[in-house]
Amino acid sequence: MKITFRSDPALFGLLPEPMPARAGLPDWLRRMAPRVPSPLQGRPVRTLKQCPPFVDAMSHGFLIPLPCDVQVEDGRFSWSWPLPPLSLHEHPRAPLSFHVAEQLAGSPLAHGPRSALKFNSYWTVELESGWSLMAVHPVNRLDLPFRLVSGMVDADRFHDVGINFSALWTDPDFRGTLPRGTPIAQCYPVRREALELVCEPMSAQRAQDHRTLAGRILSGPGVYRKHFRAKRERG
Repeated sequence: MKITFRSDPALFGLLPEPMPARAGLPDWLRRMAPRVPSPLQGRPVRTLKQCPPFVDAMSHGFLIPLPCDVQVEDGRFSWSWPLPPLSLHEHPRAPLSFHVAEQLAGSPLAHGPRSALKFNSYWTVELESGWSLMAVHPVNRLDLPFRLVSGMVDADRFHDVGINFSALWTDPDFRGTLPRGTPIAQCYPVRREALELVCEPMSAQRAQDHRTLAGRILSGPGVYRKHFRAKRERG
């Protein structure tokens, strides 16, 4: 899967580049111990760091980084980012803009008069034919003071301007700096094709397979990781 990112020539080399999500795993995950004592269990237990589905979800796709430091104080956002003259005059110069509260009215995203953020994009994204781009909040990143609103764009066709990312600011007590490079969106390609959903009872063989695998899982840790987890290609 080839994904092509392009920026204004005047900004190329100045912007933080999109990165494979595995390269942007948070420090708290790296610092976690793989096992910790559990008084309830009476023995050490494996932490989230030892859960392949948890880590693989966080490692999937790529991250879009915040292009500059953003200061937050009492619900106000500011930045000092001296950009050079841009080649593209229609290009945004601010890292953030906003959606007015009325655009959220009637949805669970609405929160009184509070506006939504819009992270402006400084990269265009082009996918191969037949693929769309799914953008979600960086997976399992509840430590971030915002929540991205999920969206999908047919980026094999729409790729000549950047995709902006809407978000809700969820931490009203946050004071300080959202640093340059903070992941604002996690993205991955999805193929546009119809799904065929099949629901059926287990056959006798499938039931036996279930009993066999369940027994292996109950007998010891690491069954999925050692025998079923696919090797991830490093891009």
